[in-house]
Amino acid sequence: MGNQLEDFPLFPLGLVAVPHEVVPLHIFEDRYKEMIAECLDEGREFGIVWAAEDGLRSNGCAMEVVEVLERHEDGRLDILTRGTRPFRILEEHFDHEYPAGEIEFLDDKVEPPDTPTVDAAHEAYGSLVTEATDKVLEPEVLEPLTAYEMAATVDFGPDAKQGLLDLRSENARLRLLTRLFRAAVKRLDFIERAQARARSNGKVRFG
Repeated sequence: MGNQLEDFPLFPLGLVAVPHEVVPLHIFEDRYKEMIAECLDEGREFGIVWAAEDGLRSNGCAMEVVEVLERHEDGRLDILTRGTRPFRILEEHFDHEYPAGEIEFLDDKVEPPDTPTVDAAHEAYGSLVTEATDKVLEPEVLEPLTAYEMAATVDFGPDAKQGLLDLRSENARLRLLTRLFRAAVKRLDFIERAQARARSNGKVRFG
């Protein structure tokens, strides 16, 4: 069991964050302006939790404010935040102006790294980066990357990112990411081929 906190600030949003991910936020509601002000004053984290259409997810990601980009005259804030660690909501509290709850930080199960799993994820990630940016990542850059560090740089949908947050195994996260990276490479390759065909004759042919 991980560490627990009684009154942890919660920020329900229509997105999912993962550890190491940098997330810019525009804070305009009074309750969240108060929440962020307290976090800044006390050096506290807050938690982003996915407010999906079918309800609030129980697992979220703790965030730290790394920079205040702009303070507007009316009190609105533009901030830059970074994910730190996953947590689970144990109980929601309603005695603050902003959402809060009792939370437990989530630990991974202890397991040795599975070398083929690690290598497959790094290879798939390297292929995606090359396909998307033409940049080639050297082995010494890829080797230390964790699942969260790689996922933090890719714009997956919330379902996929929530799946990563819910897994308590690094090997399992790497296997999921390998599938996601390979699927993304295929989509990019299809788009590139479709665009090339469209440029050549104005039509995209299927089959």
